[in-house]
Amino acid sequence: MTRIVILAAGKGTRMNSELPKVLVPLNGRPMIKYLMDSVVASGVDSKPIIIVSPDNQEIISQELKEYNAEYVIQKQQLGTGHAVACAQEVLEKSEIPVDNIIVLYGDHPFLKGDSIKKFSDLNPEALTIMPATLPDFDDWHQNFYHWGRIIRGVDGRVEKIVEFKDASDEEKLVTEVNPGFMCFNYAWLFKNIEDLKNNNTQKEYYLTDMVNIAFAEGYEIGTVSIEPHEAMGINSREELAVAEGLIS
Repeated sequence: MTRIVILAAGKGTRMNSELPKVLVPLNGRPMIKYLMDSVVASGVDSKPIIIVSPDNQEIISQELKEYNAEYVIQKQQLGTGHAVACAQEVLEKSEIPVDNIIVLYGDHPFLKGDSIKKFSDLNPEALTIMPATLPDFDDWHQNFYHWGRIIRGVDGRVEKIVEFKDASDEEKLVTEVNPGFMCFNYAWLFKNIEDLKNNNTQKEYYLTDMVNIAFAEGYEIGTVSIEPHEAMGINSREELAVAEGLIS
């Protein structure tokens, strides 16, 4: 069985909103609802786990009461790796053994159900990621400039994901970016997630560092590429305005 974990604990600070970021309206509708519709359409997980904060649990669960979901509180905002680790206790109680976990983000309204299903059909030994490749960072593609970069070796294999704030000038030129969607082998993930370190500029536990761990252990990190439009996330009012123009 594959379970879906949706990260939604972020505040709306950069959106200049008192609402949690995932509830900021996109064309009059909370952006996370677009993702929830895609999760339902995928048929992968009938009760996805949503990671929330103590401050936003009530408002998010009320807004999403039409959906069947389970909520886990991330008491401290210590990064994406820590957020996923918070779901372990709930996942361990699953009546049906969990084989894989897909991690999604509540501020990505354009991800399609078909892509989630395609992701779930894979059976990674460690993990698979879903990158997007841009022709450049011009026009609306500038929304992706501050995203993490997919770093490949000379053989084309994924070696690591470097967050923008930790990237070198050369790495910032890479146009293959990381939306953050990841599919993990359940046993491998929770065997290794405690090895994450926070020795980065944000002092956070990055889930993307699981790629480094998998590569160091000799695993090949699979990729399923998606179009930039589908990968787009929303982190600011400027990006929200771009999304308003792209939504169909």
